[in-house]
Amino acid sequence: MPLEKKRPKANFEPYDETGMTMTGTRDTLNAFLDYPERPVLSATGGPLAGLTMGVKDMYDVAGYPTGGGNPDRETVSGPAAETAPAIQALLDAGARFLGKTQTDELTYSMIGMNAHFPAPVNRAAPQRVTGGSSSGSAAAVAGGLADIAVGSDTNGSIRIPASFCGLLGLRTTHGRIPLTGAMPLAPSFDTLGWFAADSTVYAKVGEVLLGEDTHKTPLAKPVRLEALESLLFGEQEREAYAAMLRQVVRHFDRQPAFLALPEPPDVLFGHFRAIQAFEAWQAHGSFITQAKPVLGPGVRERFAYARGIGNEALENARHGRRRLQQEFSALFDDDMVLVLPTQPTAAPLKSATLEELDSYRARALTLTAFAGLLGWPQISIPVGQVHDAPFGISLLGPAGSDRQLIRLAAEILSGN
Repeated sequence: MPLEKKRPKANFEPYDETGMTMTGTRDTLNAFLDYPERPVLSATGGPLAGLTMGVKDMYDVAGYPTGGGNPDRETVSGPAAETAPAIQALLDAGARFLGKTQTDELTYSMIGMNAHFPAPVNRAAPQRVTGGSSSGSAAAVAGGLADIAVGSDTNGSIRIPASFCGLLGLRTTHGRIPLTGAMPLAPSFDTLGWFAADSTVYAKVGEVLLGEDTHKTPLAKPVRLEALESLLFGEQEREAYAAMLRQVVRHFDRQPAFLALPEPPDVLFGHFRAIQAFEAWQAHGSFITQAKPVLGPGVRERFAYARGIGNEALENARHGRRRLQQEFSALFDDDMVLVLPTQPTAAPLKSATLEELDSYRARALTLTAFAGLLGWPQISIPVGQVHDAPFGISLLGPAGSDRQLIRLAAEILSGN
């Protein structure tokens, strides 16, 4: 039976699911958890001074539990002794901590609906999901409750909510930001990311967390992958994507060339899925077998699948990943930037059935797995709409080009 969610903090203005202001506190954006408040100090000055921040409940914050979206894990975690270094860096830069934000269960989902908690509200499209697993972080920023919110991206948990909620969201180069003090899911793919609605604010956070890019060649040559664009749902999505593509291509003042994938997208996703599942069981298998937590639908089945991944399947998948990295890197010049859909369509409706959501997941995660397999950064830019809801387009660059991508996104949004 679903558990009652900790209510969002009372000092936030509440909204109902149509986005209208309410007088009560019961129906809210469901973004923040109301853990008992503990003092979290931040610098009085710095590049992020004056900005408010939410933190996904998978990162340690001293004095707070790290629940990871599961009440049983929250119980066994206890309060953290130290704050995760990446979060501390933001506090030291002046960001003001507002609280922990909701996450999909054990971060092993991309929809944004945790069986244990009421779903966060997507302020940009209230009848649709926020996406996950960084659901509360996206809801907080899209709803104007926080200027920035930290999340994570293993297979789209930043990029998907960014596309669904009309936000900027970067999957960082794998390994560029240390994940000490973060609950793992699949360490081969786990990355830290964040949301903001404003490109200047987004860049300030990037300066604090990323340092200087190691990839120095300017990304000036756009390219496309027809196999990934074929995952778009239908004619309306293709028309909306074409309009976004024109806006992006105008910035580069040259028509993009097409590259080819070494294997079909579904085969590549199969490699990703097997590696992720194996590592997810390594991360959480002991907790699941010993604590016997109640897992929600979908998450329960994914962990059952993860438990059965053997060494042969794992090695085949890792071999496929290495082959992609070698062959695609050989095609990809230093000055190239890949333009691709962030998601195949707008966010699913909250009323969608589990079967409909599973069907959506197949295409959605096939799209997002590509950057994870490469270990390269990808940023979702909120420039489009479809079905009266946000619809993002992405830029993917070589490892170490994260801040270049942030600058390109800002220039595209400004029309420069």
